[in-house]
Amino acid sequence: MLAALAGVPWTLAAQRGVPPAQSKGLPRAESRGPAPGASRIQFADVTARAGIGFVHKSGATPEKRMFETFGSGVAWIDYDNDGFQDLFFVNGVPGSPNALYHNNHDGTFTDVTARAGVEGSGAPGSPAAAAAKTGAAVGDFDNDGYLDLYVTALGPNTLYRNNHDGTFSDVTASAGVGGPPTEWSTSTGFLDFDRDGDLDLYVANYLDYRVADNPYCGQAKEGYRMYCHPTMFDGVADRLYRNEGNGTFTDISKQAGIANPAGKGLGVAFCDYDRDGWTDIYVANDTVRNFLYHNTGKGTFVDEAYRAAVGFDLNGRPQAGMGTDCADVDGPSTRQADNGLPEIFVTNFSEELNTLYENRGDGLFEDVSAKAGLGSGFLPLGFGTKLFDADNDGDLDIHVTNGHVIDNVTLYRPTLSYAQKDLLYENLGGGRFRDVTAEAGAALQATRVGRGLAVADFDNDGLLDVAISSLNQPAVLLRNTGARAGNWIMIRAKGRKSNAFGLGATVTIETSEGRQVREINNVASYLSSNDIRLHVGLGAAKIIQRIEVAWPGGTKQVLTNVAVNQILVIDEP
Repeated sequence: MLAALAGVPWTLAAQRGVPPAQSKGLPRAESRGPAPGASRIQFADVTARAGIGFVHKSGATPEKRMFETFGSGVAWIDYDNDGFQDLFFVNGVPGSPNALYHNNHDGTFTDVTARAGVEGSGAPGSPAAAAAKTGAAVGDFDNDGYLDLYVTALGPNTLYRNNHDGTFSDVTASAGVGGPPTEWSTSTGFLDFDRDGDLDLYVANYLDYRVADNPYCGQAKEGYRMYCHPTMFDGVADRLYRNEGNGTFTDISKQAGIANPAGKGLGVAFCDYDRDGWTDIYVANDTVRNFLYHNTGKGTFVDEAYRAAVGFDLNGRPQAGMGTDCADVDGPSTRQADNGLPEIFVTNFSEELNTLYENRGDGLFEDVSAKAGLGSGFLPLGFGTKLFDADNDGDLDIHVTNGHVIDNVTLYRPTLSYAQKDLLYENLGGGRFRDVTAEAGAALQATRVGRGLAVADFDNDGLLDVAISSLNQPAVLLRNTGARAGNWIMIRAKGRKSNAFGLGATVTIETSEGRQVREINNVASYLSSNDIRLHVGLGAAKIIQRIEVAWPGGTKQVLTNVAVNQILVIDEP
């Protein structure tokens, strides 16, 4: 069953294969394309033109408190259901306000933070005022058709319920998801792990760290003090909150099997890695092995990281995992040997390769980072990342934002730098990638202390754009201005028995170009949340022969002969 987005004037134009109304002041579609000799994937910095003025504040001091170098996330959220993605930035230093920008549909945004009530500064003297905010998750926890917002912190976390009128209410206390006031929470996300139709909440936690007990690290001479290494602190167990369907949550971390205090969680990604119909959880840990929690379908998880070979690098060593994503980078299946199973990608520390684990089936993975062509990621320190089809050719490319954690790192390692360039890899097919950063436009030649990264099609033109939050720097909005290598489809799922936005649904798309298997999921990267709609590049396909949606509620739905180049709303039967 199909439906149009209510009140969105561009829907019909998109259904006819015509891009939505051109954004004012932005290049028209026909002007897109790379300069001669450049990559067809191109990004332009449109931050100033878009009216995005957010500047992250870390609260850096000579005491080198660890949260100062942590950074914060960014989240795409269509909070008013107008069909355009709005943009939320988490701020860092205690007392500093977050920022929510409303998408004006013309390429510009308006700061609506104060009216929306999501500043997160807290009353003077309150625990919230002392919290160093970190990550953000977007999901409709009460299934009212409006997206809600969850913000993590070193200190109490916050759940904002969408009031449907452009404002949010802090319902943390009544929902029971604040967490201990001293816990350091990081990446987070909503998922329906038990497939009961309500979104549950996963919260990764980092270190057992007390600001008042901040040790001195680095050489004992002027200018050489540095941020401490995470091995100096114990880890903290993650948390899983089960949604009770009445506005409250229950912490079931221990009984669910995910309360492992050996972890030092930074990144979280959700995917059904064995295609058994149940959403699994991958956690990127810092300097200790990563976790792969297999969903048993019985309300519990089993850590399969050892058996699956995704806890360590190729040499069996733990890495400093930061950001992560999980998706099938092999497809479409007619172009190479694709099994339709999702791979896992993890960003790591300087002088550690970012890791691509290829899904071999039977619950097994192989570290293919080096042979995949990711060698240029050795020196940079990777944080936020996303697997997405930047040029609509039907396979997933990789974007990584980089930046060191030690601001005076050149004193210790002259070959390393604090601010660094992003990395952009074009998928060549056959399990190979090519670093096209230098060819992808001036915006990717800038250095930044990158942290959070999130992807969305903010102007609804069929090409995915990128937002980045950098440490102590202005945020960046990168508009995708490259040449389309193919057509596309964007799917907005509307669950009925399933959760309202269809998170966890598996979508199989068949065209003349082959078969692609994707999941509706906005959780990936580092501290960040992506467009909740599913974007799929279609290559040269002129029509989609078949779309199958396996809803988390158990229903399978098939659509045939679907037009390309449209934003398609699919209602669960």
